[in-house]
Amino acid sequence: MTSICRELWAGDANDVRLPACESYFLMLYLEDAEHADIRSDGSCAPVRRFGRGTICIVDLGDGAAIRLNSRLRSLAFVLPKALFGETAELSPDTGPRRLVCRRGEPDSVLCNLGTALLAFFAGSGKAPSPAPLGPVAVAICAHLLHRYGEPIEASGGKAARVFLREDLGTALLPIATRIDRAKAYLANHTLSLEDIACACGFGSLEHFAKAFVGETGVTPSVWRRGCLH
Repeated sequence: MTSICRELWAGDANDVRLPACESYFLMLYLEDAEHADIRSDGSCAPVRRFGRGTICIVDLGDGAAIRLNSRLRSLAFVLPKALFGETAELSPDTGPRRLVCRRGEPDSVLCNLGTALLAFFAGSGKAPSPAPLGPVAVAICAHLLHRYGEPIEASGGKAARVFLREDLGTALLPIATRIDRAKAYLANHTLSLEDIACACGFGSLEHFAKAFVGETGVTPSVWRRGCLH
């Protein structure tokens, strides 16, 4: 957990970049802010406004970057995906789930929790040691899974039924045609990359990713984030 207060400066000082890792990134806006996502080619998406008390959830599988257009005051959380698995195990009825990315989503629960967490930064301005945050992290993950999670198995089953007929001849189509079809499927965030790879005739996710990068210059995950914006 990090408390962020960044003023607006001239030049690249307004860029905030996060490396790729097996985690989700959660941002809680403590005041209104404006920023734009930086695409993989270095260009920027249109500037968006994020209201106080809203959140963003981003999958850091391919990293993330934004360019500030205003002061940024927020609480930021890097939540390992393994932690969500451990949290799900505490509730057997939940089952394995993944988070659906969100942009500017109002969330009164996290807003109230964030207000309470600000007390951790009083005085020194530094986050506390990890021990006191353990129960808080579990509570945040449980809330996120409940409100923004989707069952992993259910998504795969749905995709298998939808794509069963198409799988039979798709592998014989030209790569460009299969990648065009994949682009359309990527706009549906309920479908996993594994499902889309299979539906478009690729024997593995690695093969699909390599072919997709060869045709578009970006990974399927990066292309999907562009669709969601």
